[in-house]
Amino acid sequence: MSASMTAAELAAWYERPMDEVLADPGLPAAHAQLLEALEQGQVRAAEPMPTGWQVNRWVKQAILIGFRHTGLTPMTGFGMPAVDKAAYPPRVFEPSAGVRLVPGGSAVRRGAFVSRGVVIMPPAYINVGAYVDEGTMVDSHALVGSCAQIGKRVHLSAGAQVGGVLEPAGALPVIVEDDAFVGGLVGLFEGIVVRSRAVLAAGVVITGSTVIYDLVHRCERQREVPAGAVVVPGTRPASGEYARAQGLQVAAPLIVKYRDARTDAATELEAALRWLP
Repeated sequence: MSASMTAAELAAWYERPMDEVLADPGLPAAHAQLLEALEQGQVRAAEPMPTGWQVNRWVKQAILIGFRHTGLTPMTGFGMPAVDKAAYPPRVFEPSAGVRLVPGGSAVRRGAFVSRGVVIMPPAYINVGAYVDEGTMVDSHALVGSCAQIGKRVHLSAGAQVGGVLEPAGALPVIVEDDAFVGGLVGLFEGIVVRSRAVLAAGVVITGSTVIYDLVHRCERQREVPAGAVVVPGTRPASGEYARAQGLQVAAPLIVKYRDARTDAATELEAALRWLP
């Protein structure tokens, strides 16, 4: 294999049957190029297209192959003893990268893209294949799961969980678009798409099967939070005679309004926190 492949050549190299790739003596070099391409943002697990978000199956397949072809090894020099797959050690950032990785137990795995101006408060975790765009805040105890795609100027509040979707390789990962605000203890799982400027209040949990009730447009939505929607936790009666007799409720996220100037003021981050020379 060549010393340096283009993204298209790397895709073609990994799109072969998995057993063939695993048996290829060029795999270690290809894996090194994959990590570099992911960290530079040259390839992504999913990317926006004119017709919507497209999953790059080969990228996720390549990440899975990385787990298959390496064994466990001690990870030293990162504050505490650890053992992990040799393919994905923690990243180390230089000041020139413009990433604020605040001391206190956070980690970013190799193969994750983290743009200039991102702030990572401790302890937080960004997994392999994730993409975190410029100016985003990843607050304490927040998770950016494997292959999750986070846009520009997003605020992931304390305890927010953006789940990873690595398998199956063709599945859409969780996506949070530009300027969205994700409140504390929010959970986003199973390929949910949060469109630009949406606001998720603290405690909202959305999965692939969650029904989101839009009180503004009087409709039900699934798998996507519309642009500018303001979502709060709610409940609805549980179905069935027993549930009715007991007065039981189930969670039901509610779109109570769409973003306006007042909402913008309430969710705006202090500019000084993001400023970089």
